[in-house]
Amino acid sequence: MIHLVFFTVAASAPLTVLGGGVTTAFAVTGVPGVPLAFLILALSLAIFAAGYAAMSRFVANAGAFYSYLAQGLGRVAGVAGAFVALVAYNAIQIGLYGLFGATMADFASTTFGLNLEWWLWALVALALVGALGVLRVDLNATILAVLLVLECVAVVLYDLGALGDPADGTVSFAGFQPDQLFIPGVGAVFAFGVACFIGFESSAIYSEECKDPQRTVGRATFVAVIFTGLFYAFSAWAMTVNVGPANLQAAAAENGPGLVFGALGTHYAPIMSDVAGVLFLTSVFAALLSFHNGVARYFFALGRERVLPDVLDTVGTRSGGPVAGSLLQTAIAVVVLAIFVVSGTDPVLELFTWFSGVAALGVVLLMAGTSAAVVGFFRRHPNAPASVWQRLIAPVVACVLLSAIVIILVANFDALLGTDPTSPLRWILPALVLVAAAGGAVWALVLRSSRPAVYAGIGHVALAPVEEEPRLDLPTVSRRR
Repeated sequence: MIHLVFFTVAASAPLTVLGGGVTTAFAVTGVPGVPLAFLILALSLAIFAAGYAAMSRFVANAGAFYSYLAQGLGRVAGVAGAFVALVAYNAIQIGLYGLFGATMADFASTTFGLNLEWWLWALVALALVGALGVLRVDLNATILAVLLVLECVAVVLYDLGALGDPADGTVSFAGFQPDQLFIPGVGAVFAFGVACFIGFESSAIYSEECKDPQRTVGRATFVAVIFTGLFYAFSAWAMTVNVGPANLQAAAAENGPGLVFGALGTHYAPIMSDVAGVLFLTSVFAALLSFHNGVARYFFALGRERVLPDVLDTVGTRSGGPVAGSLLQTAIAVVVLAIFVVSGTDPVLELFTWFSGVAALGVVLLMAGTSAAVVGFFRRHPNAPASVWQRLIAPVVACVLLSAIVIILVANFDALLGTDPTSPLRWILPALVLVAAAGGAVWALVLRSSRPAVYAGIGHVALAPVEEEPRLDLPTVSRRR
């Protein structure tokens, strides 16, 4: 289980969240209640995880959301969800190359006097991620574990230093007060918060590579959401204490990630600022690697079931990793980065911010749909062992909460993008998610009429063995050899 926890938490990237997501939320909204927003989101996602974990005992598929939707709501919904997942996870993974490239360019210039374009650093990261992506999960998990522990230590040191140096000498609890959250700008706070949590749900993607997916996936998901929720809330609160609620927006807008790095240098030693800068880069790199692995496994699942070309189910001879999916994700990233480089757009304000918004909307929509799928799955299999809370109450509540968050995200997409409310991008970019869903649904209908055997196997390849309920009567498709 520990490897799955490292993958899921590393995808959320704690130091990137604190230095990038939290500071941006304060800078854009000026709302002090960001810590409370993290707790509310963590509670909502924990409720979602109850049904998600219960269904994971019966479904072990590298396609995760794709398979859950197919088995709970039908094959058309499954393919629609798969296309949304490909758009969302490719978006966040590629967007992170912009953040990494820009941050690395600034760091190299300031520290070593080495002035290179951001996209050169992005390509270096892309080559490393692509190489690691074809290796086995155990090796990747070890790399992520080292990076994650180091960045968590940096965040804890920041928290301790910040709480020990409160603004005006007074520890403020404004970050946890409802009247400091539910004010104008609350929608944008939740939008940024959701983007910070992306990745916690990814444990199911690795279910086929676990020794005991019936227990491991659910536990890893709970650990990831509880850890990240409490960690983010505490760290965001430490920032409000150190800077002061009244000064948050101005300080965050002026310093960005430097609000964290500078504090570490002040509270400990100047060299800590440079160390934190390095760890920030490794934090982003860890997220890049984790999302890359997730996208590769989605491609693998869709290729194995012939929803996409079957060459995508090619795995490494020695590692067993999804080699074809990994190479395809790398190729897509190269093409998209080339487009942004040629167009001269900003790697952070445009590439990273735009794609993070698309990813946030896509993942929350998938989670809302998956909550409904949990209800549908257990209605089809009433004898499958699960409590009323897991099979009905939790997924229904989660579906309602997550659907509300989808509405909030769309309504506040301009704030998440950092664009003017009248900008067409606030509607064009969310529309990409809807187009992906519609395209997937149409493709599923095409498969139903032209390739019924393929359609019958959609989302049903890898079914987790369950002793309590051995006959769920789900069709399976053999893996190509």
